[in-house]
Amino acid sequence: MSQRPPSPHEAELVARATALQPMVRKAADEAERERRLPAEVARAMAKAGLYRVSAPHSFQGAEASPRTQIEVIEAISYADGAAGWNLMIGIESFGLVSLGFPKGAELFSDPLAILSSSTAAFGRAELVDGGYEVSGDWQFVSGVHNCTWFGGLSVVHENGEPKVGVPPIFPVMSASDIEIIDAWNVSGLRGSGSHDVKVRKAFVPTDQAAQFGTPATMESPLNRIPSGSRLAYNKVGVGFGIARAAIDHFLDLAHDKLPRFSGAKLRERPTAQRAVAMAEARLGGARAFVFEAVDEAWDAALSERRMTPRERALLQIACSDSAQACAEAVDIIAETAGTTANQLDSPLERHARDVRVIRQHVTVALHHIDDAGRVLLGLDPQGLMLSMA
Repeated sequence: MSQRPPSPHEAELVARATALQPMVRKAADEAERERRLPAEVARAMAKAGLYRVSAPHSFQGAEASPRTQIEVIEAISYADGAAGWNLMIGIESFGLVSLGFPKGAELFSDPLAILSSSTAAFGRAELVDGGYEVSGDWQFVSGVHNCTWFGGLSVVHENGEPKVGVPPIFPVMSASDIEIIDAWNVSGLRGSGSHDVKVRKAFVPTDQAAQFGTPATMESPLNRIPSGSRLAYNKVGVGFGIARAAIDHFLDLAHDKLPRFSGAKLRERPTAQRAVAMAEARLGGARAFVFEAVDEAWDAALSERRMTPRERALLQIACSDSAQACAEAVDIIAETAGTTANQLDSPLERHARDVRVIRQHVTVALHHIDDAGRVLLGLDPQGLMLSMA
């Protein structure tokens, strides 16, 4: 299949992300220390339109192709993986809420508005006059300190009981309705600020709650791509950026480092030569597979054709394998870098911690490859990622 060239606007989005790399890189230590993304970085990404690359035009979004979304996330992640993760979650939040949320055009009219969200738990949305009374506790709310709005997956209740036959909703609440619980005490992606959120009896109007897991009510080519696929492919953009940055740092290190008890530079060692070649092969092969798979998905969407089970399975395989590949690529070169990679002031030390988090995420976990293999063999999927609408 021939690759469609990016539109001038999509190429501009990647260029904007690349232009922000010096700012993002400069703020990375502060993000790591404070366990949250500095506000000025979030504002800069919002001003550049990066959070809305997957949002529909009616949300002042770009409706950019999956390839462009990944490249934008990759560019920011090259400078700092935690910042890239923040951006990725914001992109997914705007993109997925548009599936069934016509009021978004009004609610998100401010181009600097940032939406954070969580599907890691179910809140409770009690039916009341004019809307819902929402309460809940959600985990892993990346970028929550900088959000304008928060969406938390919730089960609809009536008279204290779950309403049978009604799908979950995504009530969108003002940042003033939420309480941030300091809970992100981790080593990898510390700067993502993926803390918890607590909400108690916040009123949300009926038209301020998006439908989740139902057919899209807004027309956009991206909404023709299954939600499971959309939740998977952007995760790997973070991994690609981190792994690329780690390899590039190793190239500089190998040029200058004189290993202890050695009379030759690191780059002259066969082990270093093999390591960088293996890392490039693992990253490059995984990245090419993902782009081939998402280009197929985009072609299907533009042609108003449903993705075949085989296409969905291959995309999931590409994403789950890429999450693993990025970690392996970083591990290969970090080991070859020697004790340098263990120094806290070495970029490789942080790259190694950050990249491992991605392969632990449920949407790209390695076990999804087994389910995709079932589909390739003509069996029905058993997992959520290949079953979501």
